[in-house]
Amino acid sequence: MTAAPPVTPDASDDVPPPEPKAPRGLRDPRPAPEARTDSGEPEERTQEARAAQRELVAHTPGFIFSEAASFGGSLVGGAQHGVSAGGSARDVFMGGKTEIHHHGTGSAPEAYTSGEIPRQRLDALAGVFVEGPSFAAALARLRDERVLVLAGAHSTGRYAAALMLLHRLGVPAVHALSAETGPANLGAQVSAPGGHVLRDLPLSRNRPLRDTHLYAARDRLAKTDGYLVVTVENSPFLLGVVPSAWEPPEAAEVLGAHLADLRKEPGDSAGLLALGPVRDFLARGAHRPAEVARFAAEVARFDGGEEAAARLADFGHAAVEQQCREWLSDPEATLRDKAFLISLAVFDQAPYVLAAELADKLYVHFQRLQHPEQPPEIPVFGLAAGTRLERARAEGEVRDEATEWGSVPQFTAYFKKENTPGLLLGEVWTGHPSARPALVAWLKELARDSRPVVRTRAAAATALLARADLPSAVALLIDGWAVSKAFGPRVTAANTLTLAQLLDAPVVLRLLTQWCTDTHWARRWTAIRAFGLLTPLRPDLAGPALSALAARARAGDSGETEANNLIDSTALLLSVGARRGEMLSELVRLLHHDTASVRALALGAFVRACDNAEEGALVEWYADTGMYEEDSARDLATLWRTALGDRGHTRGALYALHTWVHLAERRPDVAQALELLLPALVVTADDRKRLSHELLNLRAPDGGPRPPAADRLLGLLIPSTPDPSRS
Repeated sequence: MTAAPPVTPDASDDVPPPEPKAPRGLRDPRPAPEARTDSGEPEERTQEARAAQRELVAHTPGFIFSEAASFGGSLVGGAQHGVSAGGSARDVFMGGKTEIHHHGTGSAPEAYTSGEIPRQRLDALAGVFVEGPSFAAALARLRDERVLVLAGAHSTGRYAAALMLLHRLGVPAVHALSAETGPANLGAQVSAPGGHVLRDLPLSRNRPLRDTHLYAARDRLAKTDGYLVVTVENSPFLLGVVPSAWEPPEAAEVLGAHLADLRKEPGDSAGLLALGPVRDFLARGAHRPAEVARFAAEVARFDGGEEAAARLADFGHAAVEQQCREWLSDPEATLRDKAFLISLAVFDQAPYVLAAELADKLYVHFQRLQHPEQPPEIPVFGLAAGTRLERARAEGEVRDEATEWGSVPQFTAYFKKENTPGLLLGEVWTGHPSARPALVAWLKELARDSRPVVRTRAAAATALLARADLPSAVALLIDGWAVSKAFGPRVTAANTLTLAQLLDAPVVLRLLTQWCTDTHWARRWTAIRAFGLLTPLRPDLAGPALSALAARARAGDSGETEANNLIDSTALLLSVGARRGEMLSELVRLLHHDTASVRALALGAFVRACDNAEEGALVEWYADTGMYEEDSARDLATLWRTALGDRGHTRGALYALHTWVHLAERRPDVAQALELLLPALVVTADDRKRLSHELLNLRAPDGGPRPPAADRLLGLLIPSTPDPSRS
C-alpha cells in the first residue's frame, strides 16, 4: 500500500500573535459593527453565543443526544428540538412559544394548566405493563398517603409506573400536571378530583422538594379525594421526603407481556421466547423497557423464515458492530461505496443529497490517498438513491425540514439502526488508521462549508472520533481548529468539545478547564465558548464551568474580545432552568471576590442574561418560578441593585430594565414580577432618582409614547407626583 502523505495544516490553522491586554480588567462592551482579530485585521462577523447554542442544538444529529447519558429522546434542556438537517444558511428557530400567564396580584401563582390523559392510552399501557418488584409497596403507600414521590434511574419506566399506580387505584381520571410546576406549587395544582401525575420534577440546591410541600398537597388531595404521583431521578434534594424507589421489571417479563399483547394465539409467546436470538438478546444484560418493547415488535413479526431469523439476529449492538466491520473490510465494496457509508454516518437523518454530495468529496480524498499518481475521478451518474440506501441498510423518506423561510420537503436518509453512525465512525477511526489522512482532510473541508448543518455535522463526527481516540482527534483536528485566528474553526472546535463531553469522552472536562487558562488566546476563547454551549445541555456541569470561567477572569489580563466571550458564556449559565437559582447564588458570591475582574464578570453576565426576551430567558423564569423562591428572589434583587449602582454597568443594566418593561406590556406575569421587584431595588435616594428618570424617559420600541407598564412602575416609585407630559 502506498504510504499515506502527511496531513498538512490549513491556512486557517496559523497561530496569530497574542491578544493585547485590556487595561482595566473585564468590560461589558456592546457588540461592535465589525469585529477585528487581535492582530488588527478585520475578521469575519462573529456569532452571538445564544445563536451559536441554538444552531448547535438544531443541527446536531439525534443519535448524539440519544447516546448521551443525560438525554432522553430528543429532549434537550427541557425543550423539544426536531431539526436534524436542512439547507438553511442561517439560524433555525424551532416550534412555537407557549406562554403561561399569571393574573391577579396575590403572592401565590395561579394554577398551571394540566390535561387529562386519554383513557385509551391508560388502558393500552395497562395491557402490557409489568409491575416490577417495588410496585406493590408503592401502590400501598399511595393509597395510604395520597401523594407519592417515585424515584428511579433515567429511562427505567418510572413514568409508566406512575400512570399505572393511579390506574390501579381506579381513579375516574388521571391529569398530567404542567412541567413548569415547582415544588412550592404542588398544593395549588391538585384541586380537581382524581389522579395527578407530575413527570420528572427538576430539583436543585435552591429548589428542593420538602416534606412541607407534600403535606400541603396531601391536605388538598384529601379534600378532593385525589392522588398525586411525582416522578424524579434519584436526587439529594429531597429534604425530609422519603421516596418510593422504583425498580424496573426483568426484561424477560416485559418482553413476554408485549408478545402476549401482539400475538394473541395461545402458546405463541412461549415458543418465541425460546428462540435463539431472543435468548441471546436477553442474555446481553439489562435493557431499557422501551428497547425491549421495540425488540418485542420485531419478535412478534417472526414467521419461521430465514429472513425473519436474520432480522432477529441483526437486532442489537453487537450485530451492528459486526456489520460495520464487514462493510469497511469487504474487498468487493468499492472506495466510493465505503465513502458513501461514512458520509451517511455523518449525515444520518439529514437530506440524502448532502450525504451523496459530500460522499463524493470523501471519495476524492480516498483516491488521492490510495492512488496518488492518478487524478481522482467521480462518475457523473451512478446507482439510484434507493439502491445505495438498500445496500447500506438505510432508508429514506420525505420529511418537512425547518428552515428560516419555513418548512420545505426533503428526502431524508437514515440508517435503520440508530447506533450505526457512531459505531461505523468509531470503526473507521480505530480499525482502519490508514484512512485517517483522508478522513481528516475531509472533515476539515466540511468545517469550512458555508452551510451550518455541514459544519455542525463535522463537529459531531469529530466528537464521536474523540470518544474513540481523544488524543488523535485533538492532535489532528480539534487543536488546529482551536488555535485558528478565524472565527469559524474556533466555533467548530468548541462545538466538537461540547458534543464530546455530552458523549462522555474521557478527560474533556479537564481539557476545557486547562484551556481556559492556556497561554494561547485562541485556545482560551474556544474553551470559554465551549463551556457556554455545554452547560445548557448538561446542567450538572454549571458549577465546574463557572469555576473555570471565574479562574480565567481572576487573571485580569483579558483583552476586550476575550472579556466579551467570558461574559457571553457566563450569561448562558443563567439559561439552565434547573440551576438558575444556584447560579444566581454563585454570582452573588462572586460579587464579594477580591478581584475586580471577577466581580465585573458576575455583573456583566447577569446584565447580559437579563437583556434577553427570547423564549426561556431569565425574565420568564423569574416571573414563572424565581420570584416565588425566597433565595432566588433575594439574589436576583441583589444583582440588579449592584449592577444599577455600578458605574461600569449602570447603562447596560438600564438597557436590560427596558427589555423587562417592554416584555411586561405583553405578559401580565412579568408585570407582576417587576412590581414586586422594583421596591427591592430602591435603597437610597439616588436609586429612586435613577430609576424614576429612566422610566419617565422610556419610550416604546418604535419610538412611540411611554408604555403603560412604565407608568405603573413609576406609580410605585413616586405615587404622588403627576406626570407633566400627560397634562
